[in-house]
Amino acid sequence: MKITFLGAAGEVTGSCYLVEAGGARFLVDCGMFQGGSDADSKNRRSFSFSPSSLDFVILSHAHIDHSGLLPKLCRDGFEGPIYTSKATAELLEIMLRDSAHIHEAAAERAARRRSHVKEELEPLYRMEDAETALSQVDGHDYDRTISLHPEVQLRLRDAGHILGSAILEIWIGKGSEKRKLVFSGDLGQPHRPILRDPVFIDEADYLIVESTYGNRDHEQLGPSLDRLVEVADHALNQKKGNLNIPAFAVGRTQELIYYFHHLTCEGRLKNLNIFLDSPMAQRATELTKRHIRLFDEEAKKLETWKRQTQPSILLKYTESVQESIALNTIKSGAIIISASGMCTEGRILHHLRHGLPNRNNTVLFAGYQAEGTRGRKLVDGAASVRIFGQNIAVRADVRSIGGFSAHADRTALLAWISAFKKAPKQIFVTHGEEDASSALQEELNRRIPGKAKRPKPNETAVLS
Repeated sequence: MKITFLGAAGEVTGSCYLVEAGGARFLVDCGMFQGGSDADSKNRRSFSFSPSSLDFVILSHAHIDHSGLLPKLCRDGFEGPIYTSKATAELLEIMLRDSAHIHEAAAERAARRRSHVKEELEPLYRMEDAETALSQVDGHDYDRTISLHPEVQLRLRDAGHILGSAILEIWIGKGSEKRKLVFSGDLGQPHRPILRDPVFIDEADYLIVESTYGNRDHEQLGPSLDRLVEVADHALNQKKGNLNIPAFAVGRTQELIYYFHHLTCEGRLKNLNIFLDSPMAQRATELTKRHIRLFDEEAKKLETWKRQTQPSILLKYTESVQESIALNTIKSGAIIISASGMCTEGRILHHLRHGLPNRNNTVLFAGYQAEGTRGRKLVDGAASVRIFGQNIAVRADVRSIGGFSAHADRTALLAWISAFKKAPKQIFVTHGEEDASSALQEELNRRIPGKAKRPKPNETAVLS
């Protein structure tokens, strides 16, 4: 049995693992690289394997850094099924189409800027490639064991990260030769509203675990909500400006809407004017509401309160490009939530171009910012950032709140790993920047010596 770590090894994005065992050859995740000057070249390079040789793909969840290269994989020859949860299958219809649209639009813009260049500038993939990938998606319920191959079985368990996110339990082989792989996917932070807590797993022969926050804990939720109240009040009532919030369309946007309603319910905020300026986030929000059975009890209670009262909060969806552009004429009092969460693309760039030079405005980051992204530069205090080929001065307040992360922090990761009744034979620490993954590796090796390893990019591990 072999695992090759094709992505998210020594970095946070590009999750992709090639597994060869039990007569089967398959991928776990096929994600896009994001952030950094080499992300585009990584995404465009040829796969190091033949896509047509794969039997199937298993997908942990819909975030683009886990799913975003599926259209390219299918375009390049993969024709097998893509197994995932039912909710993830629905989310992919939103996210992969949106991703294809972004790449096609980016290629068109680049072609206009370089009209003197004769060769055509191709997008990473096109809408037809996304549609092909979607036709191969096969959604399943949590907690059911399904057979993918004569020697491969899969069970999806709730990871509590975003809607439909799954921990993957994979059994390979037969009889006494059967071995169990567990991929954590991205684990959610326990005891947070909306989604249920990650499921604990009893056993595994081999564990592949994320480490995004392997070196630190999140701020507690209570203080984070206090800071959200303070930031919103200062931005809207004291500075009399707008509050721009870059947010991931799936997960973070829905959480922020929840928190603004929660704080309004408690009387800590009032008369809020929230504009959700992301067509993908709007569709994801409506989809999330349809999956209320996957909510925790606290979220279900808030939904009941919203239906029974008329809260002093306006939530408006901006559908068209014209409506989005019109938001930039609002001088004060608006909370604008828009994708992307790391400011790498999307409508948020237009709002930052207009809003960052204005001292009355505030930009709030409530999520992880990977190295090399525009969001990371802003959080780190950049005096200017480059947007659409222009250097934009940063005069607006830039604030961040770390307690809203959808990723498990160090304490939660260690608690989840400690729940195994017997330590796995080997633990592979992935999906984290070097400081985070090395810190988690060191702590795991302190507790269970010699078990944890940090694979390098494209490294192949041969498992007994």
